[in-house]
Amino acid sequence: MSEAYNYQLLLKHILEYGVNYAPKQEVVYRDLRRFTYRDIYERVHRLASALEELGVKKGTKVAVLDWDSNRYLECYFAIPMMGAVLHTVNVRLSPEDLLYTMQHAEDEVVLVYKDFVPLVESISDKLDTVKNYVVMTDDTMPETKLTDIEYEEMLKKASPNYEFPDFDENTMATLSYTTGTTGRPKGVWFTHRKLVLHTLAGSVALTGIRSPLRLTGDNEVYMPLTPMFHVHAWGVPYMSWLLGLKHVYPGRYEPQMIAKLVLTEKVTYSHCVPTILQMIVDNLPEGFKFPGWKVLIGGAKLPKGLALRAREKGIYTMAAYGMSETCPALTGGFLKPHLLNVDEEKKLDLSIKTGIPFPLVYVRVVHDDFTDVKPDEQDMGEVVVRAPWLTDSYLKDPEKTKELWEGGWLHTGDIAVMDEEGYITIVDRLKDVVKSGGEWISTLTLENLLSLHPKVREVAVIGVPDEKWGERPLAIIVPMPGEKPTQEELREHLMKFVEEGKITKWAVPDRFEIVDEIPKTSVGKIDKKVLRQMYSR
Repeated sequence: MSEAYNYQLLLKHILEYGVNYAPKQEVVYRDLRRFTYRDIYERVHRLASALEELGVKKGTKVAVLDWDSNRYLECYFAIPMMGAVLHTVNVRLSPEDLLYTMQHAEDEVVLVYKDFVPLVESISDKLDTVKNYVVMTDDTMPETKLTDIEYEEMLKKASPNYEFPDFDENTMATLSYTTGTTGRPKGVWFTHRKLVLHTLAGSVALTGIRSPLRLTGDNEVYMPLTPMFHVHAWGVPYMSWLLGLKHVYPGRYEPQMIAKLVLTEKVTYSHCVPTILQMIVDNLPEGFKFPGWKVLIGGAKLPKGLALRAREKGIYTMAAYGMSETCPALTGGFLKPHLLNVDEEKKLDLSIKTGIPFPLVYVRVVHDDFTDVKPDEQDMGEVVVRAPWLTDSYLKDPEKTKELWEGGWLHTGDIAVMDEEGYITIVDRLKDVVKSGGEWISTLTLENLLSLHPKVREVAVIGVPDEKWGERPLAIIVPMPGEKPTQEELREHLMKFVEEGKITKWAVPDRFEIVDEIPKTSVGKIDKKVLRQMYSR
Protein backbone atom coordinates (compact mmCIF):
# COMPACT_ATOMS: atom_id res chain seq x y z
CA MET A 1 0.00 0.00 0.00
CA SER A 2 1.39 3.42 -0.94
CA GLU A 3 1.78 6.09 1.72
CA ALA A 4 1.06 9.81 1.51
CA TYR A 5 4.05 12.05 0.76
CA ASN A 6 5.38 13.40 4.05
CA TYR A 7 5.65 17.09 3.05
CA GLN A 8 8.37 18.88 5.02
CA LEU A 9 8.50 22.68 5.16
CA LEU A 10 11.88 23.25 3.49
CA LEU A 11 13.42 26.35 1.92
CA LYS A 12 13.68 24.56 -1.43
CA HIS A 13 9.90 24.91 -1.80
CA ILE A 14 10.24 28.71 -1.54
CA LEU A 15 12.98 28.67 -4.21
CA GLU A 16 10.99 26.40 -6.54
CA TYR A 17 7.79 28.44 -6.28
CA GLY A 18 9.53 31.77 -6.99
CA VAL A 19 11.33 30.58 -10.12
CA ASN A 20 8.24 28.80 -11.47
CA TYR A 21 6.09 31.89 -10.91
CA ALA A 22 8.55 34.58 -12.08
CA PRO A 23 11.35 32.94 -14.15
CA LYS A 24 12.16 36.16 -16.05
CA GLN A 25 12.05 38.53 -13.06
CA GLU A 26 15.29 40.42 -12.41
CA VAL A 27 17.87 40.30 -9.63
CA VAL A 28 20.26 43.29 -9.88
CA TYR A 29 23.60 43.74 -8.08
CA ARG A 30 24.68 47.39 -7.80
CA ASP A 31 25.29 48.79 -11.29
CA LEU A 32 27.45 45.76 -12.06
CA ARG A 33 25.36 42.68 -12.84
CA ARG A 34 21.86 41.60 -13.81
CA PHE A 35 20.31 38.14 -13.53
CA THR A 36 16.90 36.53 -14.00
CA TYR A 37 15.32 34.30 -11.35
CA ARG A 38 16.14 31.39 -13.69
CA ASP A 39 19.84 32.45 -13.68
CA ILE A 40 19.89 32.61 -9.87
CA TYR A 41 18.16 29.22 -9.68
CA GLU A 42 20.91 27.67 -11.80
CA ARG A 43 23.64 29.43 -9.77
CA VAL A 44 22.12 28.07 -6.53
CA HIS A 45 22.44 24.54 -7.93
CA ARG A 46 26.02 25.20 -9.10
CA LEU A 47 26.93 26.60 -5.66
CA ALA A 48 25.60 23.48 -3.94
CA SER A 49 27.56 21.22 -6.34
CA ALA A 50 30.75 23.21 -5.71
CA LEU A 51 30.30 23.19 -1.93
CA GLU A 52 29.74 19.42 -2.00
CA GLU A 53 33.08 19.10 -3.81
CA LEU A 54 34.63 21.06 -0.89
CA GLY A 55 33.23 18.52 1.57
CA VAL A 56 30.07 20.35 2.70
CA LYS A 57 27.43 17.90 3.90
CA LYS A 58 24.46 17.83 6.28
CA GLY A 59 25.29 19.79 9.42
CA THR A 60 28.42 21.52 8.04
CA LYS A 61 28.66 25.16 9.16
CA VAL A 62 29.38 27.48 6.22
CA ALA A 63 30.29 31.08 7.08
CA VAL A 64 29.57 33.98 4.72
CA LEU A 65 31.19 37.43 4.95
CA ASP A 66 29.80 39.72 2.24
CA TRP A 67 27.94 42.95 1.64
CA ASP A 68 24.34 42.68 0.34
CA SER A 69 24.65 40.94 -3.03
CA ASN A 70 23.16 38.33 -5.36
CA ARG A 71 25.85 35.97 -4.00
CA TYR A 72 24.38 36.31 -0.51
CA LEU A 73 20.91 35.49 -1.89
CA GLU A 74 22.38 32.36 -3.52
CA CYS A 75 23.88 31.36 -0.15
CA TYR A 76 20.51 31.98 1.58
CA PHE A 77 19.12 29.11 -0.49
CA ALA A 78 21.95 26.75 -1.47
CA ILE A 79 23.63 26.20 1.90
CA PRO A 80 20.54 25.37 4.04
CA MET A 81 18.94 23.42 1.18
CA MET A 82 21.90 21.00 1.26
CA GLY A 83 21.12 20.34 4.93
CA ALA A 84 24.18 22.42 5.89
CA VAL A 85 24.02 25.50 8.15
CA LEU A 86 24.42 29.07 6.83
CA HIS A 87 26.36 31.19 9.36
CA THR A 88 25.77 34.83 8.43
CA VAL A 89 28.83 36.53 9.95
CA ASN A 90 28.41 40.07 11.29
CA VAL A 91 31.30 41.79 9.49
CA ARG A 92 30.96 44.86 11.72
CA LEU A 93 31.86 43.04 14.93
CA SER A 94 35.25 43.73 16.50
CA PRO A 95 37.91 41.26 15.23
CA GLU A 96 37.88 39.66 18.71
CA ASP A 97 34.08 39.08 18.68
CA LEU A 98 34.11 38.01 15.03
CA LEU A 99 36.76 35.39 15.84
CA TYR A 100 34.73 34.26 18.85
CA THR A 101 31.55 33.73 16.76
CA MET A 102 33.38 31.74 14.05
CA GLN A 103 35.12 29.56 16.64
CA HIS A 104 31.89 29.09 18.61
CA ALA A 105 29.98 28.14 15.44
CA GLU A 106 32.78 25.72 14.42
CA ASP A 107 32.69 26.94 10.81
CA GLU A 108 34.31 24.55 8.30
CA VAL A 109 34.00 26.50 5.03
CA VAL A 110 34.26 30.29 4.72
CA LEU A 111 32.99 32.33 1.76
CA VAL A 112 34.59 35.77 2.07
CA TYR A 113 34.22 38.90 -0.08
CA LYS A 114 37.55 40.49 -1.01
CA ASP A 115 37.00 43.54 1.26
CA PHE A 116 37.10 41.21 4.28
CA VAL A 117 40.04 39.04 3.19
CA PRO A 118 42.60 41.02 5.29
CA LEU A 119 40.33 40.68 8.34
CA VAL A 120 39.98 36.90 7.90
CA GLU A 121 43.72 36.56 7.19
CA SER A 122 44.44 38.25 10.53
CA ILE A 123 42.49 35.59 12.47
CA SER A 124 42.85 32.53 10.19
CA ASP A 125 45.60 30.94 12.29
CA LYS A 126 43.08 30.71 15.16
CA LEU A 127 40.22 29.26 13.03
CA ASP A 128 41.11 25.63 13.70
CA THR A 129 37.87 24.13 12.35
CA VAL A 130 38.03 25.85 8.92
CA LYS A 131 39.05 23.51 6.08
CA ASN A 132 38.38 25.65 2.99
CA TYR A 133 38.09 29.31 2.00
CA VAL A 134 36.44 30.77 -1.11
CA VAL A 135 36.99 34.42 -2.12
CA MET A 136 34.11 36.41 -3.60
CA THR A 137 35.04 39.26 -5.97
CA ASP A 138 33.44 41.69 -8.40
CA ASP A 139 36.54 41.81 -10.60
CA THR A 140 40.05 40.51 -9.87
CA MET A 141 41.08 37.94 -7.30
CA PRO A 142 43.25 39.50 -4.55
CA GLU A 143 46.52 37.85 -3.59
CA THR A 144 45.90 35.89 -0.41
CA LYS A 145 47.40 33.05 1.57
CA LEU A 146 43.87 31.77 2.31
CA THR A 147 42.99 30.13 -1.01
CA ASP A 148 43.16 30.25 -4.79
CA ILE A 149 39.43 29.45 -5.16
CA GLU A 150 37.33 32.33 -6.54
CA TYR A 151 33.52 32.18 -6.26
CA GLU A 152 32.56 32.95 -9.88
CA GLU A 153 35.21 30.60 -11.31
CA MET A 154 34.08 27.89 -8.89
CA LEU A 155 30.44 28.25 -10.05
CA LYS A 156 31.42 28.13 -13.75
CA LYS A 157 33.12 24.75 -13.26
CA ALA A 158 30.36 23.26 -11.08
CA SER A 159 27.43 21.12 -12.20
CA PRO A 160 24.02 22.84 -12.53
CA ASN A 161 22.27 19.51 -11.80
CA TYR A 162 22.54 19.24 -8.02
CA GLU A 163 19.50 17.51 -6.53
CA PHE A 164 18.46 19.05 -3.21
CA PRO A 165 17.39 16.32 -0.76
CA ASP A 166 14.32 16.00 1.42
CA PHE A 167 14.99 15.90 5.15
CA ASP A 168 13.35 16.82 8.48
CA GLU A 169 11.95 20.38 8.48
CA ASN A 170 13.33 20.83 12.01
CA THR A 171 16.91 20.68 10.68
CA MET A 172 19.02 23.73 11.55
CA ALA A 173 19.17 26.05 8.52
CA THR A 174 20.77 29.31 9.66
CA LEU A 175 22.91 30.62 12.49
CA SER A 176 23.70 34.21 13.44
CA TYR A 177 24.93 35.99 16.54
CA THR A 178 23.41 38.75 18.65
CA THR A 179 25.43 41.94 18.64
CA GLY A 180 26.67 41.41 22.17
CA THR A 181 25.53 44.64 23.85
CA THR A 182 25.86 42.67 27.08
CA GLY A 183 28.70 40.15 27.25
CA ARG A 184 29.75 37.89 24.38
CA PRO A 185 27.57 37.54 21.25
CA LYS A 186 25.06 34.68 21.57
CA GLY A 187 24.26 32.22 18.79
CA VAL A 188 20.65 32.13 17.58
CA TRP A 189 19.57 29.49 15.08
CA PHE A 190 16.53 28.75 12.96
CA THR A 191 15.17 25.64 11.29
CA HIS A 192 13.70 25.26 7.80
CA ARG A 193 10.21 25.03 9.30
CA LYS A 194 10.68 28.33 11.17
CA LEU A 195 12.00 30.15 8.09
CA VAL A 196 9.21 28.86 5.80
CA LEU A 197 6.48 29.86 8.28
CA HIS A 198 8.12 33.27 8.79
CA THR A 199 8.23 33.76 5.01
CA LEU A 200 4.56 32.82 4.57
CA ALA A 201 3.28 34.95 7.47
CA GLY A 202 5.48 37.90 6.45
CA SER A 203 4.21 37.72 2.86
CA VAL A 204 0.61 37.78 4.12
CA ALA A 205 1.38 40.73 6.42
CA LEU A 206 3.14 42.86 3.77
CA THR A 207 0.60 42.23 1.00
CA GLY A 208 -2.68 41.59 2.79
CA ILE A 209 -2.76 43.71 5.94
CA ARG A 210 -3.62 47.41 5.64
CA SER A 211 -0.69 49.71 6.28
CA PRO A 212 1.11 52.72 4.80
CA LEU A 213 3.64 50.20 3.46
CA ARG A 214 1.36 47.62 1.89
CA LEU A 215 2.89 45.87 -1.12
CA THR A 216 0.18 46.50 -3.69
CA GLY A 217 1.29 47.27 -7.25
CA ASP A 218 2.50 45.16 -10.14
CA ASN A 219 5.81 47.03 -10.25
CA GLU A 220 7.12 46.71 -6.70
CA VAL A 221 10.95 46.58 -6.57
CA TYR A 222 12.71 45.41 -3.42
CA MET A 223 16.11 46.57 -2.11
CA PRO A 224 17.34 45.68 1.40
CA LEU A 225 19.13 48.33 3.46
CA THR A 226 19.45 46.00 6.43
CA PRO A 227 22.65 43.94 6.19
CA MET A 228 21.96 40.41 4.98
CA PHE A 229 24.04 39.11 7.90
CA HIS A 230 21.43 40.57 10.28
CA VAL A 231 18.65 37.98 10.89
CA HIS A 232 18.22 37.12 7.18
CA ALA A 233 17.76 40.83 6.28
CA TRP A 234 14.57 40.52 8.36
CA GLY A 235 13.46 37.62 6.14
CA VAL A 236 12.33 39.96 3.34
CA PRO A 237 14.59 38.46 0.60
CA TYR A 238 12.77 35.12 1.08
CA MET A 239 9.37 36.89 1.01
CA SER A 240 10.31 38.91 -2.10
CA TRP A 241 11.44 35.77 -3.93
CA LEU A 242 8.20 33.98 -3.05
CA LEU A 243 6.19 37.00 -4.31
CA GLY A 244 8.23 37.25 -7.54
CA LEU A 245 9.45 40.81 -6.94
CA LYS A 246 12.44 42.38 -8.67
CA HIS A 247 15.42 42.40 -6.25
CA VAL A 248 18.15 45.07 -6.15
CA TYR A 249 21.23 44.46 -3.97
CA PRO A 250 23.34 47.56 -3.24
CA GLY A 251 26.58 45.96 -2.02
CA ARG A 252 28.31 48.24 0.46
CA TYR A 253 25.98 51.01 1.68
CA GLU A 254 26.92 54.34 0.12
CA PRO A 255 24.33 57.17 0.04
CA GLN A 256 25.02 58.09 -3.60
CA MET A 257 24.82 54.47 -4.82
CA ILE A 258 21.62 53.87 -2.83
CA ALA A 259 19.95 56.99 -4.30
CA LYS A 260 21.14 56.06 -7.81
CA LEU A 261 19.74 52.52 -7.54
CA VAL A 262 16.41 53.73 -6.13
CA LEU A 263 15.99 56.05 -9.12
CA THR A 264 17.44 53.96 -11.97
CA GLU A 265 15.99 50.60 -10.88
CA LYS A 266 12.75 52.20 -9.64
CA VAL A 267 13.03 50.76 -6.11
CA THR A 268 9.72 51.00 -4.21
CA TYR A 269 10.33 48.92 -1.08
CA SER A 270 13.18 48.78 1.45
CA HIS A 271 13.84 48.31 5.15
CA CYS A 272 16.49 49.72 7.48
CA VAL A 273 17.30 51.05 10.96
CA PRO A 274 16.56 54.73 11.70
CA THR A 275 20.22 55.78 11.40
CA ILE A 276 20.37 54.61 7.75
CA LEU A 277 17.14 56.52 7.00
CA GLN A 278 18.68 59.56 8.75
CA MET A 279 21.80 59.24 6.56
CA ILE A 280 19.69 59.11 3.38
CA VAL A 281 17.45 62.06 4.36
CA ASP A 282 20.50 64.16 5.36
CA ASN A 283 22.35 63.49 2.09
CA LEU A 284 19.54 64.33 -0.33
CA PRO A 285 19.93 67.58 -2.31
CA GLU A 286 17.71 70.53 -1.37
CA GLY A 287 14.28 70.22 -3.02
CA PHE A 288 14.81 66.59 -4.10
CA LYS A 289 11.89 64.20 -3.61
CA PHE A 290 11.52 60.46 -4.31
CA PRO A 291 8.43 59.45 -6.33
CA GLY A 292 7.17 57.32 -3.41
CA TRP A 293 9.59 54.97 -1.65
CA LYS A 294 8.22 52.71 1.12
CA VAL A 295 10.75 52.02 3.89
CA LEU A 296 10.07 49.66 6.80
CA ILE A 297 11.91 50.82 9.94
CA GLY A 298 13.08 48.48 12.70
CA GLY A 299 15.98 47.86 15.05
CA ALA A 300 15.23 51.01 17.07
CA LYS A 301 12.35 53.43 17.60
CA LEU A 302 11.24 55.47 14.57
CA PRO A 303 11.08 59.07 15.88
CA LYS A 304 8.10 61.08 14.63
CA GLY A 305 10.39 63.96 13.59
CA LEU A 306 12.40 61.67 11.30
CA ALA A 307 9.21 60.11 9.86
CA LEU A 308 7.94 63.62 9.01
CA ARG A 309 11.25 64.70 7.44
CA ALA A 310 11.36 61.48 5.40
CA ARG A 311 7.80 62.04 4.16
CA GLU A 312 8.76 65.51 2.93
CA LYS A 313 11.35 63.74 0.74
CA GLY A 314 8.83 61.23 -0.67
CA ILE A 315 9.78 58.40 1.70
CA TYR A 316 6.88 56.66 3.45
CA THR A 317 7.73 54.82 6.64
CA MET A 318 6.22 52.32 9.07
CA ALA A 319 7.69 50.86 12.24
CA ALA A 320 8.22 47.13 12.61
CA TYR A 321 9.59 45.20 15.55
CA GLY A 322 11.55 42.04 16.14
CA MET A 323 14.91 40.88 17.43
CA SER A 324 17.72 38.49 16.55
CA GLU A 325 16.07 35.76 18.63
CA THR A 326 12.73 36.05 16.79
CA CYS A 327 13.74 35.51 13.11
CA PRO A 328 12.77 38.55 13.45
CA ALA A 329 9.19 39.68 12.60
CA LEU A 330 6.83 40.20 15.54
CA THR A 331 4.78 43.40 15.09
CA GLY A 332 4.23 46.32 12.72
CA GLY A 333 2.40 49.66 12.60
CA PHE A 334 -0.44 48.11 10.59
CA LEU A 335 -3.88 49.76 10.45
CA LYS A 336 -6.86 47.82 11.75
CA PRO A 337 -9.78 47.99 9.26
CA HIS A 338 -11.93 50.25 11.49
CA LEU A 339 -9.02 52.75 11.75
CA LEU A 340 -8.55 53.24 8.00
CA ASN A 341 -10.59 56.44 7.98
CA VAL A 342 -8.87 58.27 10.85
CA ASP A 343 -7.12 61.55 9.99
CA GLU A 344 -3.58 61.57 8.55
CA GLU A 345 -1.96 62.70 11.83
CA LYS A 346 -3.52 59.74 13.66
CA LYS A 347 -2.45 57.34 10.87
CA LEU A 348 1.12 58.62 11.19
CA ASP A 349 1.02 58.15 14.98
CA LEU A 350 -0.23 54.56 14.55
CA SER A 351 2.38 53.78 11.88
CA ILE A 352 5.30 54.74 14.14
CA LYS A 353 4.04 52.66 17.08
CA THR A 354 5.63 49.27 17.70
CA GLY A 355 2.25 48.08 16.51
CA ILE A 356 0.13 44.95 16.43
CA PRO A 357 1.28 41.35 15.82
CA PHE A 358 2.07 39.70 12.50
CA PRO A 359 -0.11 36.65 11.70
CA LEU A 360 0.54 33.70 14.07
CA VAL A 361 2.29 35.92 16.65
CA TYR A 362 1.04 36.40 20.22
CA VAL A 363 2.31 39.40 22.16
CA ARG A 364 1.76 40.26 25.82
CA VAL A 365 3.04 43.13 27.96
CA VAL A 366 3.45 41.86 31.51
CA HIS A 367 4.48 42.93 35.02
CA ASP A 368 7.08 40.99 37.04
CA ASP A 369 4.32 38.66 38.33
CA PHE A 370 3.24 37.89 34.70
CA THR A 371 -0.04 39.82 34.97
CA ASP A 372 -0.91 41.90 31.90
CA VAL A 373 -0.53 45.68 31.94
CA LYS A 374 -3.62 47.88 31.75
CA PRO A 375 -4.26 49.08 28.15
CA ASP A 376 -3.99 52.76 29.17
CA GLU A 377 -0.63 53.72 27.56
CA GLN A 378 0.75 54.41 31.05
CA ASP A 379 1.17 51.02 32.73
CA MET A 380 4.60 49.63 31.74
CA GLY A 381 5.72 46.00 31.48
CA GLU A 382 8.02 43.65 29.57
CA VAL A 383 7.10 42.42 26.09
CA VAL A 384 6.88 38.60 25.96
CA VAL A 385 6.03 36.69 22.79
CA ARG A 386 5.12 33.38 21.18
CA ALA A 387 5.36 32.56 17.46
CA PRO A 388 6.22 29.41 15.47
CA TRP A 389 9.56 30.85 14.27
CA LEU A 390 11.30 31.96 17.50
CA THR A 391 14.70 30.44 18.25
CA ASP A 392 14.41 27.41 20.54
CA SER A 393 17.67 28.12 22.32
CA TYR A 394 20.95 29.98 22.36
CA LEU A 395 23.58 27.72 20.80
CA LYS A 396 25.51 25.88 23.55
CA ASP A 397 24.13 28.17 26.30
CA PRO A 398 21.45 26.41 28.40
CA GLU A 399 21.63 29.01 31.20
CA LYS A 400 20.78 32.01 28.98
CA THR A 401 18.18 29.88 27.15
CA LYS A 402 16.39 29.24 30.44
CA GLU A 403 16.22 33.02 31.10
CA LEU A 404 15.03 33.67 27.53
CA TRP A 405 12.10 31.21 27.79
CA GLU A 406 11.11 31.66 31.43
CA GLY A 407 7.41 30.80 31.89
CA GLY A 408 7.07 29.43 28.34
CA TRP A 409 7.14 32.89 26.70
CA LEU A 410 10.18 34.42 25.01
CA HIS A 411 11.37 37.42 27.04
CA THR A 412 12.41 40.35 24.83
CA GLY A 413 13.88 42.60 27.52
CA ASP A 414 11.85 45.49 26.03
CA ILE A 415 9.57 47.68 28.16
CA ALA A 416 6.29 48.75 26.55
CA VAL A 417 2.84 50.20 27.10
CA MET A 418 -0.39 49.17 25.32
CA ASP A 419 -3.36 51.25 24.14
CA GLU A 420 -7.02 50.25 24.18
CA GLU A 421 -6.78 49.05 20.54
CA GLY A 422 -4.01 46.60 21.42
CA TYR A 423 -1.18 48.60 19.80
CA ILE A 424 2.01 48.37 21.81
CA THR A 425 4.66 51.07 22.03
CA ILE A 426 8.11 50.16 23.26
CA VAL A 427 9.23 52.82 25.69
CA ASP A 428 12.65 51.39 26.53
CA ARG A 429 14.98 48.47 26.92
CA LEU A 430 14.79 46.98 30.41
CA LYS A 431 18.44 47.98 30.83
CA ASP A 432 17.99 51.52 29.39
CA VAL A 433 14.92 52.80 31.29
CA VAL A 434 15.88 55.58 33.75
CA LYS A 435 14.95 54.71 37.33
CA SER A 436 14.75 58.08 39.04
CA GLY A 437 13.41 58.66 42.56
CA GLY A 438 11.14 55.58 42.35
CA GLU A 439 9.77 56.58 38.91
CA TRP A 440 10.51 54.94 35.54
CA ILE A 441 11.36 57.47 32.82
CA SER A 442 11.25 56.28 29.18
CA THR A 443 14.32 57.37 27.22
CA LEU A 444 12.59 56.51 23.91
CA THR A 445 9.64 58.82 24.68
CA LEU A 446 12.05 61.70 25.40
CA GLU A 447 14.03 60.95 22.21
CA ASN A 448 10.84 60.97 20.14
CA LEU A 449 9.68 64.33 21.56
CA LEU A 450 13.10 65.96 21.22
CA SER A 451 13.29 64.74 17.57
CA LEU A 452 10.37 67.09 16.84
CA HIS A 453 12.48 70.18 17.66
CA PRO A 454 13.48 71.84 14.37
CA LYS A 455 17.12 72.26 15.47
CA VAL A 456 17.55 68.58 16.48
CA ARG A 457 18.93 66.15 13.90
CA GLU A 458 19.59 63.15 16.16
CA VAL A 459 19.15 62.46 19.86
CA ALA A 460 19.96 59.84 22.49
CA VAL A 461 18.79 59.85 26.11
CA ILE A 462 20.51 57.83 28.84
CA GLY A 463 20.32 57.57 32.62
CA VAL A 464 23.33 58.92 34.52
CA PRO A 465 24.07 58.36 38.23
CA ASP A 466 22.62 60.93 40.64
CA GLU A 467 23.43 60.96 44.37
CA LYS A 468 19.97 62.11 45.42
CA TRP A 469 17.65 60.37 42.91
CA GLY A 470 19.68 57.30 41.88
CA GLU A 471 19.55 58.28 38.20
CA ARG A 472 18.55 61.27 36.08
CA PRO A 473 18.02 61.48 32.30
CA LEU A 474 20.70 63.11 30.14
CA ALA A 475 19.89 64.12 26.53
CA ILE A 476 22.73 63.98 23.98
CA ILE A 477 21.89 66.04 20.89
CA VAL A 478 23.35 66.20 17.38
CA PRO A 479 22.01 69.52 16.02
CA MET A 480 20.90 70.31 12.48
CA PRO A 481 23.74 71.77 10.36
CA GLY A 482 24.46 75.38 11.33
CA GLU A 483 22.22 75.22 14.43
CA LYS A 484 22.98 75.05 18.14
CA PRO A 485 19.88 74.81 20.35
CA THR A 486 20.30 76.15 23.87
CA GLN A 487 19.50 74.21 27.05
CA GLU A 488 16.58 76.59 27.66
CA GLU A 489 15.12 76.09 24.16
CA LEU A 490 15.20 72.32 24.58
CA ARG A 491 13.73 72.47 28.08
CA GLU A 492 10.90 74.79 26.93
CA HIS A 493 10.20 72.46 24.00
CA LEU A 494 9.72 69.51 26.39
CA MET A 495 7.63 71.60 28.82
CA LYS A 496 4.95 71.90 26.09
CA PHE A 497 4.55 68.11 26.27
CA VAL A 498 4.43 68.28 30.07
CA GLU A 499 1.45 70.66 29.73
CA GLU A 500 -0.20 68.24 27.25
CA GLY A 501 0.24 65.38 29.74
CA LYS A 502 2.55 63.35 27.48
CA ILE A 503 5.39 63.34 30.01
CA THR A 504 5.76 64.41 33.63
CA LYS A 505 7.83 67.42 34.64
CA TRP A 506 10.10 64.96 36.44
CA ALA A 507 11.05 63.35 33.09
CA VAL A 508 12.56 66.58 31.67
CA PRO A 509 16.37 66.16 31.69
CA ASP A 510 18.50 68.44 33.87
CA ARG A 511 21.27 68.41 31.23
CA PHE A 512 21.54 68.54 27.45
CA GLU A 513 24.88 67.79 25.77
CA ILE A 514 25.45 69.07 22.21
CA VAL A 515 27.78 66.77 20.21
CA ASP A 516 28.96 66.24 16.62
CA GLU A 517 28.00 62.57 16.49
CA ILE A 518 26.51 59.75 18.55
CA PRO A 519 28.30 56.35 18.69
CA LYS A 520 26.59 53.43 16.94
CA THR A 521 26.69 49.64 17.29
CA SER A 522 27.80 47.27 14.51
CA VAL A 523 24.26 47.23 13.08
CA GLY A 524 23.77 51.01 13.18
CA LYS A 525 21.82 51.36 16.44
CA ILE A 526 22.68 54.08 18.97
CA ASP A 527 25.20 52.52 21.36
CA LYS A 528 23.92 53.46 24.81
CA LYS A 529 26.47 51.23 26.50
CA VAL A 530 29.26 53.46 25.14
CA LEU A 531 27.31 56.63 25.98
CA ARG A 532 26.84 55.48 29.58
CA GLN A 533 30.59 54.84 29.84
CA MET A 534 31.28 58.34 28.46
CA TYR A 535 28.86 60.28 30.66
CA SER A 536 28.55 58.26 33.86
CA ARG A 537 31.93 59.11 35.31
